[in-house]
Amino acid sequence: MNTPTSPASNPNAINEVAAAVEQLRKAMISADGAVLDRLAHDELSYGHSGGQMQNKQEFIASFTSGDSVFVDIEITGQTVSIVGNTAIVRHILSASTNDKGKGPGSVKIGILLVWVGKDKQAWQLLARQAVRV
Repeated sequence: MNTPTSPASNPNAINEVAAAVEQLRKAMISADGAVLDRLAHDELSYGHSGGQMQNKQEFIASFTSGDSVFVDIEITGQTVSIVGNTAIVRHILSASTNDKGKGPGSVKIGILLVWVGKDKQAWQLLARQAVRV
């Protein structure tokens, strides 16, 4: 049974997850397919605020194809909680976009990320859900 781990007893895990979130943010801006592939779990479930769901391959392709373009991304109000080998991250994502066929735009959404990690392996994004705020 997994038991909650407090930040005081596991600050390294909190920092590792925060670093993975930052890597994800940068990879989404640069559309770096290799980094997105490394960060995303094979069973990724990626939910958009409009209800669209993507698997790992669809998530990566949306960036590398130019369908989803983030010009910049700002993350605020982030919290990270660790329970066993699972991390729950919540934050507000504010971004400028330039999606294919839509042109320049902006978005502000609440995000829930679920990351998983195992002994000495890097944290991987298992699930993401966005909601309009």
